[in-house]
Amino acid sequence: MARIRQVVPGLALCVLVTLAGWELQLLEQRLFGKAWLESLVLAILVGTAVRTLWPMGERWRPGMEFSAKTLLEIAVMLLGASLSADAIIAIGPPLIAGIAAVVVLALALSYAIGRALRLPQRMAILVACGNSICGNSAIAAAAPVIGASSEDVAASIAFTAVLGVVVVVLLPLLAVPLGLDKVQFGILAGLTVYAVPQVLAATAPLGGLSVQIGTVVKLVRVLMLGPVILVLSLGAAKWREAADEPWPHLTAGDRPAPGKVPLHHLLPWFIVGFLVLAGLRSAGLIPGWLLGPIAMGTNLLTIVAMAALGLGVEVRAVATSGPRVIAAVVASLLFLAGTALVLIRVLGPT
Repeated sequence: MARIRQVVPGLALCVLVTLAGWELQLLEQRLFGKAWLESLVLAILVGTAVRTLWPMGERWRPGMEFSAKTLLEIAVMLLGASLSADAIIAIGPPLIAGIAAVVVLALALSYAIGRALRLPQRMAILVACGNSICGNSAIAAAAPVIGASSEDVAASIAFTAVLGVVVVVLLPLLAVPLGLDKVQFGILAGLTVYAVPQVLAATAPLGGLSVQIGTVVKLVRVLMLGPVILVLSLGAAKWREAADEPWPHLTAGDRPAPGKVPLHHLLPWFIVGFLVLAGLRSAGLIPGWLLGPIAMGTNLLTIVAMAALGLGVEVRAVATSGPRVIAAVVASLLFLAGTALVLIRVLGPT
């Protein structure tokens, strides 16, 4: 009970920030007809504003840490229920292998670009995962494993989200100049656009076939999340700091001392849960009526976690890394798009 009482104030604050993010998204929709910035990004921005304007005391920390770590891990686990092996297998082995190769190449080059631009190692990993796999979800999944700070997560998501909106708007305009048919454009969108809803928005102008192909390609990218997080779990212990960052900084995960790494750091429980749920979904053991509530729960928990990370952000730290993060995200995305076009040409006529 004592632990629950400690968590309640900070958790309640995170929920309030989440509600503010939702309201701002609804306001966007009323004013502009669509939400350019999702509630997840808005929750980070609201949390950062609250932290900047209001010096919080120690009593808020336990609930914020619970939200930033435990709730985020639960959200990542639930994401596994969105994956269906049947839909993925239907697009054929050559395209599946090509998508996996593009993701691996994009991860390696994105990370190299980030380090060349002198981004901190954790932030370079977050930007690489966000660009190469599935935007906010990949950043959120990688953060607990590598012990990323709130500033790293907030900067990575904020700049990636803004560029994601730009990609959704501009990509459909490139279909004709690039000579892409509906299937080819679906592949390009699925490989370059960050989130599934954004894939739908980008491919809708070209019709249902493009939407279907883009969505399935996107799901294959999401499927790469599990193996990538496992690899990060194996390698992260070599460079983790010896201690957690002190308050007021929040981290999305633990930073254990170097040495023998516990099994739960090599194979995080939420990644095991992610893979189990993906297997259950593929086997048809998750009832269809549960998928909607699970997706809603995943979204809600992720937003609350992002609100918590926003509340732990030091504005000066984000501002300092801003130009370098933007450069890394743009360069990585251009490489990803170029690699996707090469894959489309290699696969040939559709």
